[in-house]
Amino acid sequence: MSISACLKPFALAAGLLALSVTAGATTDNATVKALNKAMAAKSRPEKDTARDANRLPVETLTFFGFNRDMTVVELIPGGGWYTRLLAPTLRDKGKLYVAYGTGYLEKQDVLKQKGFDKVSLIAPESKVYRPENAPRYVLENADLGITDADMVLTFRNYHNFGPEGRKAMNDAAFKALKSGGIYGVVDHTRRHMEPNSDANRRRIDPVLAIKEIEAAGFEFVDYSPLHYRPQDNTTLEVGDASVTGHTDRWTLKFRKP
Repeated sequence: MSISACLKPFALAAGLLALSVTAGATTDNATVKALNKAMAAKSRPEKDTARDANRLPVETLTFFGFNRDMTVVELIPGGGWYTRLLAPTLRDKGKLYVAYGTGYLEKQDVLKQKGFDKVSLIAPESKVYRPENAPRYVLENADLGITDADMVLTFRNYHNFGPEGRKAMNDAAFKALKSGGIYGVVDHTRRHMEPNSDANRRRIDPVLAIKEIEAAGFEFVDYSPLHYRPQDNTTLEVGDASVTGHTDRWTLKFRKP
């Protein structure tokens, strides 16, 4: 089942809501220009630039309504793929926080590079780990310590956590955002209500994600087909050579009332 089919029951209900809550939340030309400049930076690793065409960062951030004067939190930045674009774009007029699983950024000194000097690490007491023999990660001490964010973003991380970890992350994002703030989430698509298996362990049902994130208090605004990849029938593990780097992903936008 495709992402569009999974989300069809939500699309009509969200339509009028999206018209009202996204009014004015558009990405300006200066932000697009700044993002494109960040993408062209020579400091970006070749392995990062090779994924630009598939990840479509400018289009993705535009869908979320990202602007360079916002206060933004990136959760679980991993190797810093998005951080390398967000940090220089937000440096002069906005603010970027990164939280949870920031060890790689710190170890590789990514945040010491030019344009990254104003990025702040928050939630230093948080813990992300996988208990022995557990299939999913746990998130502890998730509070982000801020309440004025315009946007919280996380990319291809939601699937890593069990229900309790996902709840902790959603609750923390809700608390960190100001009223009207946006929560943007992207992840690999799992078929609706498909049982757990080794093949789908790094995929997650978008309908389940919507229900969980709404339960944290968010309004579901919209979804985008930007990362719909019909060649991925969602039956293979995301690291399989035939789909890696080109998986079908859902792209969901939520708003804090």
